Amino acid sequence: MAKSYLAFLALVAAPAIAADLPASLQWSQRVELAAPASGVVQTVNVNVGDRVRKGQVLVALDAAVYSAGVAEARADVTRAQEEEREAKRNLDRIQELYNRTVISTSELEQAQIQQVRAKTHLDGAKAKLAANQQQLRDAAVRAPFDGLVLARQVEPGQAVASQLQPQTLIVLARAGEMVARAKASLAQVEKLKSGQTVSVEVAQKSYSGKIKTLGLEPVGDKGEYLVDVVFPIQEVLRAGTPATVKIP
Repeated sequence: MAKSYLAFLALVAAPAIAADLPASLQWSQRVELAAPASGVVQTVNVNVGDRVRKGQVLVALDAAVYSAGVAEARADVTRAQEEEREAKRNLDRIQELYNRTVISTSELEQAQIQQVRAKTHLDGAKAKLAANQQQLRDAAVRAPFDGLVLARQVEPGQAVASQLQPQTLIVLARAGEMVARAKASLAQVEKLKSGQTVSVEVAQKSYSGKIKTLGLEPVGDKGEYLVDVVFPIQEVLRAGTPATVKIP
């Protein structure tokens, strides 16, 4: 009886045995990009497999209409600025005359109202210019981060309409890192921590990664939990590639 009890204690005190979890590679971040504005596609600057930098223009629409809107709005701002300056000069003149008791209070109030109207008109013109400038920027689809082009679903001459259901033009994945997705038993997942360092093996090459997420609900018939490990890469790997997450 004593020997059985000692054997039980030894088993409980024994360190956890390292585990190899079968996994498959997933994109660290996958986004489907649509055009914020409507128009006809003028140029498509990328193909599948291209690496792109954050802010790079991937797709450009014909922006002639939006450029014209910006030019018109800018002219309105120029006119409104001159009107506001003239109203301010007139108010200063009326204020001086009022201080010298040359004119009535009603004339001063009228000049003040005109200056407020001119200022309001200027603010509205500036807001319209900002809106038109944003529309001009929206005539291009830009990369939200350094990425890898997974799919190109648009060609020059194609019409896109942002008012309807947004149409995916480019599919992009974050470059420089991948996720190895594995499944672990309840006993295994309870011994893991988010941020814990583990290794990932892909085609006999080892990568150092960190646990990104630990599933909270079981999946599949075996009641296992998803374990996502993010790891940096230099080369291009493909989603769905078999991998192994090695738990220390």
